[in-house]
Amino acid sequence: MNLSCQSIKNDVKEILMKEKGSKFIGFAFSVENEDEINAKLLELKEIYPDATHHCYAYRLGFDGEIYRANDDGEPSGSAGIPIYNQIRSAELTYTLVVIIRYFGGTKLGVGGLIQAYKKAAELTLAEAEKISFIQKEKYFIRFEYAQQNEVQKILESLNAEITQQNFIDLVEFHFEVPKNKELMQRNAFEEIQHLIDLKKI
Repeated sequence: MNLSCQSIKNDVKEILMKEKGSKFIGFAFSVENEDEINAKLLELKEIYPDATHHCYAYRLGFDGEIYRANDDGEPSGSAGIPIYNQIRSAELTYTLVVIIRYFGGTKLGVGGLIQAYKKAAELTLAEAEKISFIQKEKYFIRFEYAQQNEVQKILESLNAEITQQNFIDLVEFHFEVPKNKELMQRNAFEEIQHLIDLKKI
């Protein structure tokens, strides 16, 4: 299991490549889930309704375990897979690449299509800046006000990010910690007396 991964920092739009009269227009997006992917695909179909093909591929998950390649009417394996292979070669995940084609009148053949979609995806991803993510675990902790300084020192030592705080009768924190620190959680807090609650969420 990977504890970190790479995606793209900036969306890339309208990278144009021409091949024997056909226009290939490339897009790359940072995406978190399939709902977001579907929204991007719908948006592009609305912007380019007259395009001959909207071919795409994506990878999701820290290990890239969720993926799909779509030929959108091109011969099987001639578009989506070459796009997907470029995402994988770039060691990217949480990434969607769409290549829109306007047919120019000359058939490229399966081999020509594979090379064209591969090159279009490669050119598109070359314009993207990469960004790294660390896999994190989410936790909830509840404690007495008198324990706050001690708890916060421990969270700082774990490089934790507090995402939500509630101060009522007791103090409640929601926080995220890098996954490689996960096994340290219980041990790190064992020294605090009368800790009310600590759990993964």
